[in-house]
Amino acid sequence: MTEAPIIRVRGLVTRFGTQTVHDGLDLDVRRGEIIGIVGGSGTGKSVLLHTIVGLLMPEAGTIEVFGESVRDTDAATTRALRRRWGVMFQDGALFSSLTVRQNVEAPMREQLDLPADLRETLAAIKVRMVGLPEAAMTQYPAELSGGMRKRAGFARAIALDPEIVFLDEPTAGLDPVGAAAFDALIGQLQAAFGLTVFLVTHDLDSLNAICDRIAVLADHKVLAVGTMEEMLRIEHPWVQAYFHGPRARAADRGTRTASPDMAH
Repeated sequence: MTEAPIIRVRGLVTRFGTQTVHDGLDLDVRRGEIIGIVGGSGTGKSVLLHTIVGLLMPEAGTIEVFGESVRDTDAATTRALRRRWGVMFQDGALFSSLTVRQNVEAPMREQLDLPADLRETLAAIKVRMVGLPEAAMTQYPAELSGGMRKRAGFARAIALDPEIVFLDEPTAGLDPVGAAAFDALIGQLQAAFGLTVFLVTHDLDSLNAICDRIAVLADHKVLAVGTMEEMLRIEHPWVQAYFHGPRARAADRGTRTASPDMAH
């Protein structure tokens, strides 16, 4: 019997005033996969992420995570669900007035009743897991490079040992070497901990390097879901332009790939 999806979205309708972003969107995410969410500007990639994690309220539709409704549930169930996923927003979205350690500890303070020394120890472990030096623990976001801020944001996203990690444009703004290293980090942690990764991205190299499947948002819906090979056979104009354009050819030539032993 096929395992039930870890995330199940049906008939999602999202609007902002008169602007319709999603209209009858359906999506299944499988446990343990890295799924890349792509689409043109304004197709609602980040909106979909924010809606699944409960930060935005859709006009209609159902969203289930771990078999539980995200929309129609009580506060205790919502709190329990949020302990089982982590979110990394664009550019890390760190609290500017907190150090890296304090940022990583923030979900622990909110969700867990732990003594301060244990929180600090766990935060140090997460910081090392994402490849940051120990010295970064006491630094503030403004003192970090863009790549380091993203890694700190990733450390905060995995602070509670989640089963799902939502990543919003994690390689945006990074140089090719830094982006490849971040792809490799995602693949390493997914493989080590069996994470399900919901990856909003525009980065063709990330799709090639680490994604098991790709979901294309177009025409207010999920137009198609499949592997990279399946994407290349779709006739839709945007899909053709995206997956067969100059940037796609550059990605295919391997101008930026994660090293083989680090890729998922």
